[in-house]
Amino acid sequence: MAFDEDVYELRRRKLKQIEALGQIAYRSKYDFSHTVLQILAEYTDKTAEQLENPRVNVRVAGRIMAIRLMGKAGFCHLQQDGKRLQIYVKKDAVGDQGFELYKLLDLGDHIGVSGYLFRTRTGELTIHVEEITFLSKDLLPLPEKWHGLTDVELRYRQRYVDLVVNPEVREVFLKRSKLVQSLRRTMEAHGFVEVETPMMQPIAGGAVARPFVTHHNTLDMDLYLRIAPELYLKRLVVGGFDRVYEINRNFRNEGLGWRWNPEFTMLEFYQAYTDFQGVMDLTQELITQSVKDVTGGTLTKWGDQEIDWANWKRLTMRGAIIHYWPEAAGANPEMNDFASQDGVKKLVERFNRAHAHMAYDPQEPLGKTIAGLFEAVAEEHLTQPTIIYEFPTAVSPLSKQKPDEPEWTERWEIYAGKMEIANGFSELNDPEDQRQRFEAQLQERERGDEEAHQMDEDYIRALSYGMPPTGGVGVGVDRLCMLLTDSHTIRDVILFPLLRPEKSSNTEDAGDTKEKS
Repeated sequence: MAFDEDVYELRRRKLKQIEALGQIAYRSKYDFSHTVLQILAEYTDKTAEQLENPRVNVRVAGRIMAIRLMGKAGFCHLQQDGKRLQIYVKKDAVGDQGFELYKLLDLGDHIGVSGYLFRTRTGELTIHVEEITFLSKDLLPLPEKWHGLTDVELRYRQRYVDLVVNPEVREVFLKRSKLVQSLRRTMEAHGFVEVETPMMQPIAGGAVARPFVTHHNTLDMDLYLRIAPELYLKRLVVGGFDRVYEINRNFRNEGLGWRWNPEFTMLEFYQAYTDFQGVMDLTQELITQSVKDVTGGTLTKWGDQEIDWANWKRLTMRGAIIHYWPEAAGANPEMNDFASQDGVKKLVERFNRAHAHMAYDPQEPLGKTIAGLFEAVAEEHLTQPTIIYEFPTAVSPLSKQKPDEPEWTERWEIYAGKMEIANGFSELNDPEDQRQRFEAQLQERERGDEEAHQMDEDYIRALSYGMPPTGGVGVGVDRLCMLLTDSHTIRDVILFPLLRPEKSSNTEDAGDTKEKS
């Protein structure tokens, strides 16, 4: 919305006139007796007669969201915490100065009023005002049309306006708060301890992603904003915290997209003496309970579809490729097709002849190609909650391998709404095996993969002190919130998402670079 200097100056002059009436321009506090929500909750069902005997006196503050003047009286609506209540101002009741103040008020101003409750002739619960106190001036006009703006980035950039004028946006973030509260309750009910781990780390570890780099002047050393808290949380498991979790901010220096923001929130937890199946069951319970707590049921709207959180499916990665293989690509694959480079290459060639092209690099590890094939073949079908398990070792540097198939790991991911929302596995606790995995990742870095994991000698030292069998999980809080609020871009569930500089208008999403965890 363009800055209107004329309106700004007009409202500044009104503010001077308000001060001339003896009002403080920007008051420090206002002593109220009720909130708008309390009044609506307690008195909405009361009749006019019940409000009159005995009379209900109230002192309330709020922002003016509608105002009209009719001779020597007027009505307006006060908004507080997203709820609105009508007030009635009559010159005979508030006096000459009080009514002069009322005539100088604008949409968006904050005021406090004292008076008593009554019902108008149309039956609306209303405060009959006896005193008006000016609290704060809105010098910029609130927009009449906001939610339908074609320049949607303006809504994100000016979220403070978005929240005032759009109750649906406010509701999204209230649900997000309920979601986080639910996750904490479930974790604590299962005996988990909440902790905090470093956001600035000497080695960017715990996931496969490009980090943000900063510099500590006193120590003269580069540090990385964390891409995951995983390695620190597992150090705590080594130290004797058998059930530990963190609701954490992570930072990944990657592209923007409907599912990706460089700063995002995850719940990450680790449980000793269990494996990937144990934490798989717990995560399904955790998510299902959060859906119930936020929405009141197990069905949620997702575009023109409905997600049933009481009906989960489980498939191996290879099983998912087989299950969702497109008919146009010929006969469904068989398990032995995944065992050799030649077999997987033929699957990619068959898929590419019949479907959108999938990139293929014969030099990359076999497991990495299979994981790419899964994304191309199956991901678009995973609208309902689905657990995909058994991931290639090549893309799982921190996961424990299957005893009978060392090229595959005890790892799973949860999908819903065609996107990954959680990732878990049996944690690798063999320090020698972990060193070899890190070394393999270093080779990938030498091949040009900037997201490959770095060597972390201290983490290997921690494992050398002995980590018990452990299952670990990361849950994407933003993506889960998207699914529970029918929000189809991650920026709709982050209060202040990262945006390009304001001078750049009509910006589009940058490259759809995917974060991996």
